[in-house]
Amino acid sequence: MSGGLAAPDLDALLADIRACRVCAEAMPHEPRPVIQAHPDARILLVGQAPGTRVHASGKPFTDPSGDRLRDWLQIDEADFYDPAKLAIAPMGFCFPGLDARGGDLPPRRECAPLWQNQVREALPNIRLTLLVGQYAQRFWLGSQAHKTLTETVRHAADYGPDFLPLPHPSWRNSAWLRKNPWFEAIILPMLRCRMKELLP
Repeated sequence: MSGGLAAPDLDALLADIRACRVCAEAMPHEPRPVIQAHPDARILLVGQAPGTRVHASGKPFTDPSGDRLRDWLQIDEADFYDPAKLAIAPMGFCFPGLDARGGDLPPRRECAPLWQNQVREALPNIRLTLLVGQYAQRFWLGSQAHKTLTETVRHAADYGPDFLPLPHPSWRNSAWLRKNPWFEAIILPMLRCRMKELLP
């Protein structure tokens, strides 16, 4: 940490997060915060919020989106689920429920302002934060984010070396990937290069 200050106690913070019930009365189910972190982690992945499968498993990205994301990162499950290598702190730690059409609701608004900065301060060795989806990009990039996710991701190089914005790996975004071939041609090689630098 800058200024020689010690990082906050991560174990205590994780215990507080996992015990959080701030949104309990507004949730359609019992809260189950999902987070992965370790003080040695050099990469922080900030996603959206757990889906139904992740809510059931208690592990981040245990779904087809996770398979696609691990392919993008070119890492296996052992490295992905090693908290000393990759910290995962979504904008909403709990599954927010489903909308009328069966899609996931947005992350609860209470969660990120309460926890995101605390988690980041407790991870002193982070060298790269992957911003997966518009909610993470708006929170961490603020006014520097473009008006659309597409333009923010297209200009990913502008946010380095600290941040790298990505689309959500949901299979519902397959049409977006087909429409924007520059993502696989330009952004994925950039992402994989950074991953190799930080996860030798």
